[in-house]
Amino acid sequence: MNIGIKAIEYFLPQKILSNADLAITFSGWTEEKIYNKTGIVNRHIANDDEYVSDLAYYAAKKLFENHSIEPKDIDFVILFTQSPDYNLPTTACILQDRLDIPKSAGAFDINLGCSAFIYGLAVAKSLINTNIAKNILLITAETYSKYINPGDKSVLTIFGDGAAAALISYDEISQIKEFDLGTNGSGAEHLIASSSGVRSKSKETNIQKDLYMNGPEIFNFTIDVVPKSIDNVLKKNNLTYDDIDFFVFHQANSYMLNHLRKKCNIPEHKFYVNMIDTGNTVSSTIPIALHQAEKEGRINRGDTVLLVGFGVGLSWGSTIIVW
Repeated sequence: MNIGIKAIEYFLPQKILSNADLAITFSGWTEEKIYNKTGIVNRHIANDDEYVSDLAYYAAKKLFENHSIEPKDIDFVILFTQSPDYNLPTTACILQDRLDIPKSAGAFDINLGCSAFIYGLAVAKSLINTNIAKNILLITAETYSKYINPGDKSVLTIFGDGAAAALISYDEISQIKEFDLGTNGSGAEHLIASSSGVRSKSKETNIQKDLYMNGPEIFNFTIDVVPKSIDNVLKKNNLTYDDIDFFVFHQANSYMLNHLRKKCNIPEHKFYVNMIDTGNTVSSTIPIALHQAEKEGRINRGDTVLLVGFGVGLSWGSTIIVW
């Protein structure tokens, strides 16, 4: 038996921030201009009283209900988020109770963003390989909107809130293969919410919403590391580009993705870009894209799919799965 992704579901908040809304807010920006720069028309935004645990809960409930999964069968909960309900206690513990998952299950949060789903697969696979768990609920959830200054169009036009839930377990067909993971913390300042932690509070800052992204630096970082990571993960799995049926990258923005596709010589029909109605949901973009691609018939059971995450950290990760 392999260790693989057995099912994925996702949840998006009902509130929508559209390009039409943004065009009204920012003079000189039209709906068309925003779409051409980002590939996004709508972003889902959490309400003021809606938090990561809520989004994660609804994603997990959809997973359980749509795939006949019993909460009692879950023996580990992993939540990847950079906007938890609290710094303590861990939001995964809150979810364990809210989802009626047994008290014998392990649970923890991991703070990682754009590459989170890849790292999550690595952690889940390791826990199963070492017989610590058998059925892992892997959740990615983010409410970056709570960090965003409403006057900062550089990030307001890109990020949306959302959550995804996946069951990682033994399977006859689906498989998670080897990984390539990497970190360059010297670039941490290029994508940061500097008032979100204890360090900023110790300086008595009054800034409440200050998500900052240095777009050109993130672009340069991505263009450098992603092709290398793909080459590394293909080598580790003894595969070539021709062996890959489909490529799913972190859905950062359409301009960056199309540039990467061309740089890596990936045919359009093998490459997924679809964030038009979700925006960049950070840790959840890859699982959401996988779910959408399957629904559209772009990937099918048994296909070999290469996944790449990259961004905040700075961090990156690649792996290959059999769907």
